[in-house]
Amino acid sequence: MKRRLVGLAVIFMLMGGSHVYAMAVDAVTLQDPALEARARTIMQGLRCLVCQNQSIEISDAELAGDLRRIVRERVAAGDTDDQVRAHLVARYGDWVLMRPPFKLSTLALWAGPPALLALGGLGLWVGQRRRVRAAPPPLTEAEKAQLQEINTRN
Repeated sequence: MKRRLVGLAVIFMLMGGSHVYAMAVDAVTLQDPALEARARTIMQGLRCLVCQNQSIEISDAELAGDLRRIVRERVAAGDTDDQVRAHLVARYGDWVLMRPPFKLSTLALWAGPPALLALGGLGLWVGQRRRVRAAPPPLTEAEKAQLQEINTRN
């Protein structure tokens, strides 16, 4: 009985992560497998504007489906990968790219996390220095005598 429960638990744990590798299924795909593979590669580099943390290839959002359709249409029309990306960037901005380019308008995306990390480290360092400086001064002789008197009474 215990073995069956352990076996079932292992099976359920293995099945739990399977959704991570799921891909959205579209009714219309490109007939040429090479073009479809190229379109899927492009889709992996494009962000779902609804989900924001998924590529349009795996997102189930309606807008992601529309973006997949646009990518397939552009690939079928003979556009290069860069032309497809440029078309979507012109329409939706750099935010549609999973890895936006480094330029002035995306500076906060690239420099923000390291700057916040540096500020947090600086704050911890300053806080630690203040704690060290705030240590109480040693007891005077009068205070030591007073403490000794209190201890002897108890």
